[in-house]
Parts: sequence; C-alpha cells; structure tokens
Amino acid sequence: MKKILVVCGNGLGSSFIMELNVKKALEQMGKEAEVSHTDITTARTESADIYLGAQDIIGTLDDGSREIVALENVMNVEEIKTKLDGKV
Repeated sequence: MKKILVVCGNGLGSSFIMELNVKKALEQMGKEAEVSHTDITTARTESADIYLGAQDIIGTLDDGSREIVALENVMNVEEIKTKLDGKV
C-alpha cells in the first residue's frame, strides 16, 4: 500500500483538512493508501511514496528523489483525484 504524506507549513489545520480531502478522493476513486499529515520541516525526514501539498510550499521538498504532487487548490477534491490518478 502506498503512503501519502500531506504537507503544509505548520502541519496543523490545513494539512489535516487536506488529509481528509485526500482520503475522500481516494474513496471516490476506489483506491486505498496510508495517508498522514505533517509540517514541511518534518516531511524532509519522513519517508513516503507521495508528498502532497500546496504548490507554493511543496516544491521545496523536490530534490529529484521524491514523488511530489502540487495542488493549486488544496480544498478541491476533484483536483486531488486528477493529480493522484495513476500514482496510487
């Protein structure tokens, strides 16, 4: 099972809401994954198959070895589904 790490600046409210939306998107897609959330600093040391977050911060994790999914609208379940399609 793939692991998705939802990342935001502080690892609190917005990443938790994104986590819920990712779980909702996966359910609608008929897919399963382990989903958790954290802050950008902790994400640098955590292992995951997919790192997902707002495009203005998630790019800082892109070191060429991570699968990065950047969202324009972190609350848009349809965008999450589109961006995760084929990755999960």
